[in-house]
Amino acid sequence: MDKSMKRVLVFGGPTGAGETTITKMLIEKFPIFRKLVAATTRNMRTGEQDKVDYHFMSKKEFQDGIKNGDIIEHTYIDNRDTYYGSYKPDLDKKIDAGFNVIVNVDIVGAKYFKKNYNATTIFIKPSSLQELRGRFTRRDPNISPEEIEKRIQNAQEEMKNEMSFYDYVVVNADGKLKAAIEEIIDILKKENYNLA
Repeated sequence: MDKSMKRVLVFGGPTGAGETTITKMLIEKFPIFRKLVAATTRNMRTGEQDKVDYHFMSKKEFQDGIKNGDIIEHTYIDNRDTYYGSYKPDLDKKIDAGFNVIVNVDIVGAKYFKKNYNATTIFIKPSSLQELRGRFTRRDPNISPEEIEKRIQNAQEEMKNEMSFYDYVVVNADGKLKAAIEEIIDILKKENYNLA
């Protein structure tokens, strides 16, 4: 295995920017990519599967995972009393099997993977906050105006305080997903990822 080949790719960005959709499409296009299944202490939602959507854990299991090195980086969401973290056994298994791993993380995770795994970090952003607002209401017609404003505020903060840290910024505008994917593929080629 060529050691100069990159194996971890990070997508960050505000909720609704489209990193999940982009991740799915890249994996469909390049089967050498797999998504890291993160760990969380939040409750499983309808339709979700353990070890597929997340590694669902109790707080104690999660904290033990931090101690024993299975959770290599994590974030605690105070207002939801929930932990999210990167689960090393899943990462190791996929890398050992020869896959590139896409990680969807916040700024804490992006910094960790850049430093420890030489990951390329890409920030996905909407073309405007107005566009983001529209996506929230289309995705969840029952979303409250308060929740929308909270997410818009979070997105503003992330774009202002975190975006400049990432190696690349890709705009995912409504109706232009294909262009965003093409731009990302160009980045992957430039950054020496194996795509076959």
